[in-house]
Amino acid sequence: MKLDIIQCNPQIMGGTPVFAGTRVPLKNLFDYLSGGENLDSFLEDFPSVSRANALAALEMAHESLVDHAPPARRIATEKA
Repeated sequence: MKLDIIQCNPQIMGGTPVFAGTRVPLKNLFDYLSGGENLDSFLEDFPSVSRANALAALEMAHESLVDHAPPARRIATEKA
């Protein structure tokens, strides 16, 4: 179940969302990717996170953004 991938517990890292069963914050994955690193680099540096869990977390983030995105709007442009 996807909900078992991320854990928020006040007793673990002060409630920061982490990969379940680890102390690796989810933010670390996004920081790696936004910093130009690839998934393999992240997984090498955080071996307690499985590839399946990292990919599932990315899928959850994607679905959350797509499902909650506002409908597209047409932006009117002015002609000079």
